[in-house]
Order: sequence, then C-alpha cells, then structure tokens
Amino acid sequence: MKRPALIPPCPGWKEDFNLPNDLPKVKPNPGLVNANHQEDSYLETSRHSLNMRGLLFICIPTSFPALILLPDMLLESLTDRNYTFFLIGLIILLIAIWQTTLFLRLLRLTPRDEPIRFNRARQRIYAYNFSYCWWNPFIPWPVKTVSYEWKDVRAERWKKQGVTHQGSHVVKVGIMLSIVEPGTNKVIDRFPLTNLVDEESVWAYICTYMQHGLSAVPPAPLNRDHNDLLWCQFAMRLAPEVKWPEKIDHESRTTPQAIPPVKVALP
Repeated sequence: MKRPALIPPCPGWKEDFNLPNDLPKVKPNPGLVNANHQEDSYLETSRHSLNMRGLLFICIPTSFPALILLPDMLLESLTDRNYTFFLIGLIILLIAIWQTTLFLRLLRLTPRDEPIRFNRARQRIYAYNFSYCWWNPFIPWPVKTVSYEWKDVRAERWKKQGVTHQGSHVVKVGIMLSIVEPGTNKVIDRFPLTNLVDEESVWAYICTYMQHGLSAVPPAPLNRDHNDLLWCQFAMRLAPEVKWPEKIDHESRTTPQAIPPVKVALP
C-alpha cells in the first residue's frame, strides 16, 4: 500500500509523482498542458480557481428581492411584535448579504488567470497565487506571487468525492504542487498545478521540459490571451488582469545574466 511521502500530504492525497529531476514514469502529453507561453527559457501554464464566472454573474440578481424587500418587512414585524417572522427574515437577509458579497467579490477579485512560470534557465518556478475564503467574504483576499527552487518542488495527485445539495455525486481531481524544506519532506507551501486534470503526463511534460528544454517535448497548444476578450464575456471583464510585480515578472521571463570577467591590473 502506497503511503504519502510528504509531511503533511495534500488533502485527498492519492499518489506522489516522480521527483522533479528524476526520469518521468509516463510519456509527456502536450494536449493536457494548459500553456500560455513556451520558449526554451521558460514555460507558463494557466490555472483558474474560478470556473463558473458566468453562472455567478447570472445568480447575483437572485438575492436582490431579499435585499430590497426584507428590511422594511423586518421593521414592520418588529412593530407588530411578530418575532418569529423577524427571526426567519433576518436569517434570510443575512444569507442574501453573504451570497451577494461573496459572488461580487469572486467576480471582482479573482484574477483572469493564475499562471505558473517554470523558468528552465534559472531552475526556478514562479506562481501567481490567489486565495479566497468562501465562508467569509468580508476579509482581504490577497494575490501572492512566490518563487522557489525547482529541486524543492513535489507533485501529488489528489481526488475528492462529495455530494451536492441536490444529492448528485461529485468527484474532483487535480495535481498539487508542494514546496519542501531543502533536504526534507516537510512542506512549507502548497498550491495547485491543475484543478480539473490529474493525469501524470502533465507533470511528466513539465519535468521533461525543465530537464532537457523545449526541444525534448512536443509543443503544447497555446491559450488565447486572457486580456483579449470576446464581446459576450461580461463576467470576465469584471476580473482584474494579471499583474506580476515588476522584478518577479522580469526575473521569471529571463535567463541569468552572465557574470562579467574580473579585470586584474597587471604589475
């Protein structure tokens, strides 16, 4: 029976993939790589933590009747001393406020993309991570850019099963990237590589690229520019564009500068 190698394993852990500089166990599959950019110095892959923008955009108006009508109705119920209606109405109003705030902030704050850059020249990865708290939409939801050594990256397959409110069975899969302290299996950071695909061939593609370069892997189909929107993408237009910090943006796209030769004065 397989046991997790990392401490702690990711939620829903199913399998650890090969180490970043080891030979991949499966053949790279370019068709599953969600690529924004690829050249010999770096590869950028795309991620989306919010896959239902259009549905959220449509659902927001469903809370408007409660937000508009309930405040006056609650005041009337207090005047009439109808405390049962007041309590029920207050709960509904709070839920409506929570839902509207959550949906609006998800649409307005979730970036159009959350890319990861794998810089082969520097042997580092750079991640544009966005985190949110679904049950508390009133706290800050930051975008955090991080950079780590490639040799300290680990990949895990995860799978979660659940049941929706309608009773239907749902299975979610993905690949988690975990960062370990050098020389240990202790995880110090963790963020997803994919949220919809758990095929090991995606990790194999990235490992092969980082080890041998672009010539060692078939070219992956490139995504459309996330800022080049269609007229009908109203929900996506509300989302902020990806803006890397200037220093990290430059470093993640370039090769290390050559060290200039030291000039020694002759006697």
